[in-house]
Amino acid sequence: MESGFRIERIAESDWQRMRALRLEMLADTPLAFLETLEDARSLPEVAWRSRAGRSSREGSIGLAAVEAASTTWLGTMSAYLDGRGDAMLVSVYVTPAWRGTAMGLTDALLDEVETWVRAAVPEGRLLLHVHEDNPRARAFYARRGYVETGRTIAYPLDRTQNEVEMALPLG
Repeated sequence: MESGFRIERIAESDWQRMRALRLEMLADTPLAFLETLEDARSLPEVAWRSRAGRSSREGSIGLAAVEAASTTWLGTMSAYLDGRGDAMLVSVYVTPAWRGTAMGLTDALLDEVETWVRAAVPEGRLLLHVHEDNPRARAFYARRGYVETGRTIAYPLDRTQNEVEMALPLG
């Protein structure tokens, strides 16, 4: 257990907590995700169960930071193997009250993901895409050793904006 929270692997049975946090994510930081709040709200239970279940399938990991004294999710982070020898970091979110705290919640989530990725693709890289207008996230990843690859991709929800690719070599 970390200070005030624990890290748990997401299971299909967590779909309601996943849905609640995802809706919070999309309302709080819409440019950080590739889905609109309206679209997410319209998804049926079966879709949420499927999303939560993906986290425990081979080739992927989904983690939730859970408040120690309750079952409240404070953050989430996931990764999947891309089939080309690398892994992709996705669905990174920490609730506002826990961002930048001395508790280290974001670092703890990323430590767990990096450990899983290093075991899965030890000679690969952990890649991520971050919106060009998200300097706080870019600075966090840079502090953790991620470097911009020089590659950008159009942001799917507004093709006039870009996402910056960053990578952490694992080998």
